[in-house]
Amino acid sequence: VQQALAADPAAQALVMVPEINLTPQLEARFLARFAPLYGADSVVSLHSGMTNPQRLKSWLAAHSGQARIVLGTRMAVFASLPGLALIVVDEEHDASYKQQEGARYSARDLAIWRGREQGAKVILGSATPSLESWHASRPPAEGDPGGRYLR
Repeated sequence: VQQALAADPAAQALVMVPEINLTPQLEARFLARFAPLYGADSVVSLHSGMTNPQRLKSWLAAHSGQARIVLGTRMAVFASLPGLALIVVDEEHDASYKQQEGARYSARDLAIWRGREQGAKVILGSATPSLESWHASRPPAEGDPGGRYLR
């Protein structure tokens, strides 16, 4: 995240986590690291546990470019980030990235699509990757060009 933000003064990063409970601790760590560089308003969260006014404030900060880093759960993949340079999907294998009610979607797959559409790097993080990601990241071998992802 630091490299992506340092490379471009308008760059933004989206860091997705599978559970709401992980965002407060992660937000505290990101604020401690990035607030001295970019200001206290440069890191915002987006998740369903926030009130509508809190979510609106975070969304507007992301949309305006004031927020350089957006942390959130699967809903954060829909945030308006005009300077999107990096998407990190932490614990990409987690089933909670899949919305099962209403409009069904996979936030991990949307993050990959969005990265491709907006020219942003996508990092899928996991100690135990999904079989799909593991297969897509297989190294080249004789007669096999390898996967679509880099390990």
